[in-house]
Amino acid sequence: MSTKALRLGTRRSRLAMAQSGQVADAVRRVTGRPVELVEITTYGDTSREHLAQIGGTGVFVTALRDALLRGEVDFAVHSLKDLPTTQPEDLVLAAVPVREDPRDVIVARDALKFTDLPRGARIGTGSPRRMAQLNAYARAHGLDIETVPIRGNVDTRIGFVRDGELDAVVLAAAGLNRIGRSEEVTDFLSVDTVLPAPGQGALAIECRAGNTAQDADLIASLGELDDPFTRAAVTAERSLLAALEAGCSAPVGALADLPPLSAPLERGDPQADGQIVKEMRLRGVVGTTDGTRMVQLSTTGPVPETHDRATALGRELAAEMLAQGAAGLMGERAQ
Repeated sequence: MSTKALRLGTRRSRLAMAQSGQVADAVRRVTGRPVELVEITTYGDTSREHLAQIGGTGVFVTALRDALLRGEVDFAVHSLKDLPTTQPEDLVLAAVPVREDPRDVIVARDALKFTDLPRGARIGTGSPRRMAQLNAYARAHGLDIETVPIRGNVDTRIGFVRDGELDAVVLAAAGLNRIGRSEEVTDFLSVDTVLPAPGQGALAIECRAGNTAQDADLIASLGELDDPFTRAAVTAERSLLAALEAGCSAPVGALADLPPLSAPLERGDPQADGQIVKEMRLRGVVGTTDGTRMVQLSTTGPVPETHDRATALGRELAAEMLAQGAAGLMGERAQ
């Protein structure tokens, strides 16, 4: 095994650097080789347009993949929810490590919880998925909120609250955990209230699918970081997204989880971990961004033991959602 440093391609954002640094530490442990981070600027980092307007799909990924194919980096780390659902033939998803908390969270003024926000509260998010579900929940529970499209990094978004421009912002729990800012969360949004984006909280470690011995060795080494359950779950979620023919900026939420464990783990009950369960539940939602029309369904089956079975689970639920009119709800975009 070579002792030459491995080059890890990463976006430049604080969150990307943090999660890539964590992966780099793990890769050093399994390979015994040094790992250096190579910072790459993506179109999604430089564009000031809202993600729903520029399409979302691939805007944070393409530059990293190009660097991989040019041989400028040996592997790359992505937030899995940013990956297009079609995998290029010349690249391989070598590992999907254990998933972080997939939930969305609220950071609100005066440490308020979502349901305690005042009438007319302005809630910032760049995600049509979050807008759709927050507005639907508000309608169903008599809450009066306004969802406001925003962009920017974590500091920028939380700054809107600190400066009084917004009453709250919605962020991913995983991102705040990875940069050590989870103490700023004022409320966790249950997945019964807001389903996360497909793949949210998971990372993707990608490398070349070459025929060289070096490529094969790297794929095998990175594979030691793979978590089979996380991979099965996100494969089902992304299969649903693909079957809906929706991109990662569409108002689609999906989560595959283990029903007996999910509620206790959300409550932080350590006794839930380690139980053996045999069934996976997949939930999906599609809605208009104003929350007036929603299609939300779920299915439960054996925990998929193969990629094909996980894919089938997602396709089956997507077919049911399409039969209930989901396709007509995905043209909505945050303006």
